[in-house]
Amino acid sequence: MRRTHPERTLEAALEMQTIAADGATILVACSGGPDSVALASLLARLATRHRWRVILGHVNHHVRESSWQDEAIVLSVAARLGLEARIVALDADAGKDEARLRDARYAVLARLAADAEASVVVTAHVAEDQTETVLLALFRGSGLRGLSGMPARRRLAPGVELVRPLLQVGHKLLAVELGASALPYACDPTNADPAYRRNAVREALAGLREGFPRLDEAVARCAAIVASELAGDDLAAARRRLRATLEQEVGLRDVSFERIEAALGARRGRIHIKSGVEVIKEEQRADARVIRRED
Repeated sequence: MRRTHPERTLEAALEMQTIAADGATILVACSGGPDSVALASLLARLATRHRWRVILGHVNHHVRESSWQDEAIVLSVAARLGLEARIVALDADAGKDEARLRDARYAVLARLAADAEASVVVTAHVAEDQTETVLLALFRGSGLRGLSGMPARRRLAPGVELVRPLLQVGHKLLAVELGASALPYACDPTNADPAYRRNAVREALAGLREGFPRLDEAVARCAAIVASELAGDDLAAARRRLRATLEQEVGLRDVSFERIEAALGARRGRIHIKSGVEVIKEEQRADARVIRRED
């Protein structure tokens, strides 16, 4: 049986994001939780290849008594990985409101990045986080912008970009990295507090994933499509043109996303769509213009 190499899968996922230019300074938002510690381990490993200066940034919210332990874990992780760590404590009056805490945390991270001359702040948001974000937006009656979920990249402050390279990666894959690294991590007890809306959604999703094991993959794909459509990028336009051509010329509707992406991603040649139908790409370009029925 062929051996799998999950660490290579994770590294490839990060490399595809082009997190930062070679030689750049990167600030990793590290809460001390398992996902952010795994991300720190991955970026520390890639730092040599890209000549990155990687710094761990930790924001202490002081919302629970054990928050000092999170600081200690981040410092321990930084020491074991040979990285610098910078820690800032929020004022006690920040309260427990999720939105206020998030805004305050990003403001601190932006300041830490500017002080360190870091061009990007990298967070460990994963596929499950994206699913929760999209569903919360749906429950609020959000428009398309909300349904696009968290963007993989956005401007955080002048000269600083926020990057989320793990939105297509799940907790289980990161757990493999975490186990291999043998680094310490903390489990946030507030993740089980039903007073937080995100936790209520998380609990409901746990049951749904048993019947729909690819749920997070599907939601992440949907969010990416919505974001692409809103941005009006070339790929979104190519998807629409190909679907329209398939419907008009051979009467095909509801072609799977995977088939459409395979056709658009191919360099050239024939791509099977359905029995009796294939797409022919004659040049290396975004569009797959020619459709014909097989003999």
